[in-house]
Amino acid sequence: MSRIITLIVVLLSLNSMAQVKDFSLEDVRNGKMVTLSGYTNVKGVVVIFTSNVCPYSVYYEGRITQLVADYAGRGIQFVLINSHKEPKESNQEMANKISTWGLDVPYLADKNQVVMKQFGARKSPEVFLLRKNSSSFGIFYKGAIDNNPQVASDVKLRYLRDNLEALLSGGPAVSGGRPVGCMIKG
Repeated sequence: MSRIITLIVVLLSLNSMAQVKDFSLEDVRNGKMVTLSGYTNVKGVVVIFTSNVCPYSVYYEGRITQLVADYAGRGIQFVLINSHKEPKESNQEMANKISTWGLDVPYLADKNQVVMKQFGARKSPEVFLLRKNSSSFGIFYKGAIDNNPQVASDVKLRYLRDNLEALLSGGPAVSGGRPVGCMIKG
């Protein structure tokens, strides 16, 4: 009986996920356009709205690098999006940032803020974990990466990691925390 209830909960969560429209943004690493629909052989996509200079985004750089490494080869694609418009957030500054960070994931410029508005993102960092559903994506989890933006060693709740594991194991999403960070100005 408990298996039937679990199956019903999982099926309901699949149907209740907000669908994400396809988007196309420039990857500042190489100038190529990246589309969400281009990720055909994945189980999920982690979209992280971030900033070059927001202190909260900087606090998370090491943790994001570790997550990318931990989920490499497990069907999870990471994508960073920068929707900030300030001069230190320009495409050139973004390219400089990602090259010094040394992270090999797309860093997408959303300077017209279309994708930010589509997702309803307001902070950096703010994360959206998308689950692949046949030919589209739905939002499986949205919120904070974990419960302590400033001190990685004091993290008690790993919201994104827990939801990645739930997605990969076929379980339901785990509730998470509200993102803490810098406001993305319109």
